[in-house]
Amino acid sequence: MNRILALPMKTVGQMVAAGEIRPGQLADAALKMTVAIKPLNAFVTVTGELLKQQSRDADERQMTKRLLGDLDGIPIAIKDNFCTGEQLTTCASRMLGNFVPSYDATVYRKLKEAGAVLVGKTNLDQFAMGSGTVDSYYGPTKNLWGSSFMQNYSIDGRFHVDDIGRSNGLSGTEDWYIAGGSSGGSAIAVLTGTCYAALGSDTGGSTRNPASHCGLVGLKPTYGLVSRHGLIPLVNSMDVPGILARTVDDAVAILNTIAGPDPFDSTTYKRVYTPIQLPARVDISGLRIGIPKEYRCSGLTNEVESNWMQVGQLLEDAGAHILPVSLPHTEYSIVCYSVLNQCEVASNMSRFDGVEYGFRADEYSTTKELYAKTRSQGFNDVVRSRILTGNYFLLEENYENYFVKAMKVRRLIAQDFDKVWQSGIDLLLTPTMLNTAPNYSDFISQDNQTQCSVQDYCTQPANMAGIPAISIPIKLSNEGLPLSVQLMAPKLCEKTMLAVAKWIEDVVKFPVLVLKDDSLIS
Repeated sequence: MNRILALPMKTVGQMVAAGEIRPGQLADAALKMTVAIKPLNAFVTVTGELLKQQSRDADERQMTKRLLGDLDGIPIAIKDNFCTGEQLTTCASRMLGNFVPSYDATVYRKLKEAGAVLVGKTNLDQFAMGSGTVDSYYGPTKNLWGSSFMQNYSIDGRFHVDDIGRSNGLSGTEDWYIAGGSSGGSAIAVLTGTCYAALGSDTGGSTRNPASHCGLVGLKPTYGLVSRHGLIPLVNSMDVPGILARTVDDAVAILNTIAGPDPFDSTTYKRVYTPIQLPARVDISGLRIGIPKEYRCSGLTNEVESNWMQVGQLLEDAGAHILPVSLPHTEYSIVCYSVLNQCEVASNMSRFDGVEYGFRADEYSTTKELYAKTRSQGFNDVVRSRILTGNYFLLEENYENYFVKAMKVRRLIAQDFDKVWQSGIDLLLTPTMLNTAPNYSDFISQDNQTQCSVQDYCTQPANMAGIPAISIPIKLSNEGLPLSVQLMAPKLCEKTMLAVAKWIEDVVKFPVLVLKDDSLIS
């Protein structure tokens, strides 16, 4: 079973269809893995009883040859800011610590209808406001890479992970690598083999960031291609459901399941979604791939830059044209995002007032005091700070100088991308992150805004422009930590982007983590 947990989701789906393994067996192994990886704190809620019932239903469909498709019986996980009917949805906050929605987010409903089974709801920064999964009400999520838990794994079955990245001493209680955020719990759930794919949300890079730090594929679709209905909003104009998986093919399978128009979300594209089919052999000759000069910036480590250039050389050697391009307003993206993020946060968080649902303060004598105490106690410092700052930006005397100017800069950032596409560039190749996963103590020595300004530099512009982007793991650093690159494409050009991502994946052959034995799940 340890080998099966490490297999691509597509392969396991074929095994289920052939009757070589039962969905119930996969669910049992996944449930046991949630216990084994508890020290990493990937899950807020493990949906054990639901998982068992859903897997029994899948077993019956398998026996009667009525499987619903390639995802039937496949264990998945969902970030805990997507509504799941009759299951806790907390946003990793005290404010929603007891919130049980009465309906499913559209993306989860579609996965259920395809037969996928839910292992649990994964950890995140409170209300997805972070880039490390360190600000959760339930505690931070730890990265598997470089942790003491890595002793249970080998890489591709060739050597034990004890042989790499263990001389750094990051196996203690306080000094370990972050998983990235805010979808860090989803990333660790997939990385450890607890599930085959997971949903995250991506507002400024919150799917691609943990994918990069954990050595996974992280896909942010075009804004509007996937419904946001049931995703508790952070920044409505940028939020996108994202996908974390071990392979590009698996990310495509999830995208094909959840994409498409939704009457509950007016921002989705209205045209019917055509499932993406990637060719068995990808030909990249003739493709024009841009290298934005602005991504060679302060904070970019030599190792990350070298990895980026090596991938560019691989593409060029295979016949692609690698061309320098400019996105001149990139340097303003983080400041612009900080203003718009906090303005929309201030609006979105206003619904949490202790009146209709969520946390309510115990002691108050007036309605005003109820609001004040509930929001003071229910939100952490990061959320409160963004609410206050956003309301300041939106004051009548500040509105033009902050919100309106930020919207104008956002338009310039989007126009930078449009000009690049109009010049004949098919894709952009950049680093996903400026560095490998930082260790926890170094990371939390910075305030939340500084953390995000560093971690989101390469990923955030794609959200400003609404374009698709994907992070692909490439190799391990000298410390034994994942290094990745990012591809970006014009709106709705996921097929080309995913095909090139698959080509890169096939060429670099990033190592797969495999449990050494079945002792953790037997």
